[in-house]
Amino acid sequence: MTATATGPAGRSRAVEDRPWPGLDVSGLRILVTGFGVSGYAVADQTMQRGARVLVVDGSETPAIRERAQILEVLGVEVRLGREHTLALPRDREIDVVVTSPGWRPDQPLLTEAAEAGIPVWSEVELARRMQAPDGPAWLGVTGTNGKTTTVTMLESILQHAGLRAVACGNVGLPVIEAALDLEGFDVLAIELSSFQLHWTEHLDCEAAAVLNVSADHLDWHGGAQEYARAKGRIYEGVRTACIYTVADETTLRLVEDADVVEGARAVGLTLGSPGLSELGVVDGVLVDRAFLAERRSAAAEIGTLADLEHLGPHGAGPHVVLDALAAAALARAYGVPAPAVRDGLRAYRMGGHRAEQIATVDGITFVDDTKATNPAAAAASLRGAERIVWIAGGDTKGADLSELVASARDRLTGVVLLGRDEAPFTAALQRHAPDVPVRRIDPGDTDDAAGRTRLMEDAVQAARSLATAGDVVLLAPAAASIDQFRDYAERGDLFAAAVSRLPGASA
Repeated sequence: MTATATGPAGRSRAVEDRPWPGLDVSGLRILVTGFGVSGYAVADQTMQRGARVLVVDGSETPAIRERAQILEVLGVEVRLGREHTLALPRDREIDVVVTSPGWRPDQPLLTEAAEAGIPVWSEVELARRMQAPDGPAWLGVTGTNGKTTTVTMLESILQHAGLRAVACGNVGLPVIEAALDLEGFDVLAIELSSFQLHWTEHLDCEAAAVLNVSADHLDWHGGAQEYARAKGRIYEGVRTACIYTVADETTLRLVEDADVVEGARAVGLTLGSPGLSELGVVDGVLVDRAFLAERRSAAAEIGTLADLEHLGPHGAGPHVVLDALAAAALARAYGVPAPAVRDGLRAYRMGGHRAEQIATVDGITFVDDTKATNPAAAAASLRGAERIVWIAGGDTKGADLSELVASARDRLTGVVLLGRDEAPFTAALQRHAPDVPVRRIDPGDTDDAAGRTRLMEDAVQAARSLATAGDVVLLAPAAASIDQFRDYAERGDLFAAAVSRLPGASA
């Protein structure tokens, strides 16, 4: 096969010769692998600027075919089917591959591209290179849990400061659409997954935060160290502040290992009284001892726990408070005044499926936290109430559930298990919470919507039978949804629908 000529260090000369930021993609031969939201955005934005774009995807769903037809009319070539994802195209040269975050690093096409000296970028990397030098500032957030809450809190704070800001990346708009927006944003609040960061070399955020690092996606990354290293890439090139969580030593190590702009500082987050260059909590007040000149002897009030009370059935849990501190730190690093932080937090409302209170039935509160798709997220969710009937289960991706169950056992009044393989949950419950009643829901046939609806109806009914007034029925599965549902959102939607049909349900 004839590949594009490459320059030093195996880089495509066609890419090397083009300066960035403000990369001119006209005439560039781009292969987009994966035709999801980010893949479509890459093809659309680069095609508009004169790139020659080929998209490949192994799926041929009606939604994908519809997107393909739209872009094909505009001159983008789309090839659907698994055969197009196994190797680089033989009928054309490629200057750069822009890959979906869902594609594993060992995927044969990506491996072949790397061996041929063709750069493989994320949509985020391409966006950073294409954005003009005077484009919006980037404030980045990653972590195993809490990313979406933090980014959307940050968006609220920035907007209350009078800035044109948007949450984007792994939530909301693709980064490339936000970065190249014709009206121009002042600042982007960017949620980044470890998948996106793996394929990203240059972020150069004004400030960035790693909220936490716990076991997740280890099969994709190849191990815990590789997963943490991918998270840490968000700190590369930071200009003002690298924000970490004091209680999570891994986040501090990632800061210490980062290559940042001279003068960038490490800023810690704690639920206790903050030390120098930290944000924390004192007597119910959120305080900043990092972003004020007199920080050695004083602190700035940026909000209160009362400002967050509306974010949980029993007030904001510790994980939500840490998310709020992270959002505040990122905003303060960008120069947002303290009153705007407070106003943004007061106005913020959780998005769907994130500790969302659905209804109250006979004194029992039903809460949807279907986004708690791993043990760490579920543990944070379970700390939010004193008496819980826990709806759990799904694809655990090999995660160990022992610590989760042991930490939650004194709060559990019952457990309802979903999922095709309940063994990991059953083993942990038998060992650490043998006296807690457990109801196993027959998986049945969940290939169609009717089967999935029936499954969740049965789960909600079982949970209702285990709960008494004052309890919280909590959907926090600690597992992915792919074994029985289309995605976590469908799982949450079906939960809410089943709760709404209970006699006496009231929002």
